[in-house]
Amino acid sequence: MAYEKELNVALNAVRKAAALCTSVQFRLLTADTMLKKDRSPVTIADYGSQAVMSALLAKSFSADPLIGEEDIDELEKNDDMRAKVLELVQEQIEGMDDHSMLAMIARGNAESGGSRCWTCDPVDGTKGFIRRQQYAVALALLEDGEVKVGVLGCPNLPAKNDDPAAGTGCLFYATKGGGAFMSDLRGSTSRQIHVDDLRDPSRTRFAESVESAHAAISVHRDISTTLGITTAPLQIDGQGKYAVLARGDVSIYLRYPKDDIYREKIWDHAAGAIIVEEAGGLVTDIDGAALNFSGRRMAQNRGIVATNGLVHTKVINVIAQHRERLG
Repeated sequence: MAYEKELNVALNAVRKAAALCTSVQFRLLTADTMLKKDRSPVTIADYGSQAVMSALLAKSFSADPLIGEEDIDELEKNDDMRAKVLELVQEQIEGMDDHSMLAMIARGNAESGGSRCWTCDPVDGTKGFIRRQQYAVALALLEDGEVKVGVLGCPNLPAKNDDPAAGTGCLFYATKGGGAFMSDLRGSTSRQIHVDDLRDPSRTRFAESVESAHAAISVHRDISTTLGITTAPLQIDGQGKYAVLARGDVSIYLRYPKDDIYREKIWDHAAGAIIVEEAGGLVTDIDGAALNFSGRRMAQNRGIVATNGLVHTKVINVIAQHRERLG
């Protein structure tokens, strides 16, 4: 199988990073920290998760750059936080010391990966993490701006959207041309997944962010109404939206930008995009153009439209009509 070694390393890295994040949620994220809106637990998880993924990638693919979200500027100045991060990292990677941990986090500062690189989002869905709801650990391999391997760890995602009794904690993964799969976080129940087969947009359901920092939620409502959709959207933080689309829980994920300036970060979409596409869906920008993951931001694209593929053209057309009305 193409990219078999890369996939196995990425799966291991995401599993360990997700285990670290789960540990933070149960040990450091208390009712008191949530009441005070203390972001230090998620900051610790961010640093620790990136350190773990970076270290495991460096061990197997030392020549590959890493484009990650975190840098070490603030962590270097905070001895107490650094000690907490190191303790968590050492639980996943034996023998890690303070100097090595900082070096592994700093590896993620690459501006561009050239022809081949990795990108990671250590905790995608910060506010969902703080609420002890949905977030994802994301890792992807890029070659010439195209995603070749993607892995999403979703520790709090139900195995079945309509059946809480089925348990929580899912791992989603895909390789280019190899299909998309879902398993539990241990990897013991793997199965291939597919998007749904709905062709009538009025029967579909949206996935959208709980938070609205960079997406125009009111525009989403307008587009949904124009498509005739009456089902309430499934609100979920982070790249879990790609995951539920890939396994058929929803048909559409739209991220319409609030302004003409903002450009998406590659680590927020790379892993999820390939999983949806390998599950039979389609992911473009709001103009219908293919996504380009070169650089740290997707400078050539505006917004995101991910669908089951069957309703994609209709969604893009409705978006175009909306933009025409705005002038």
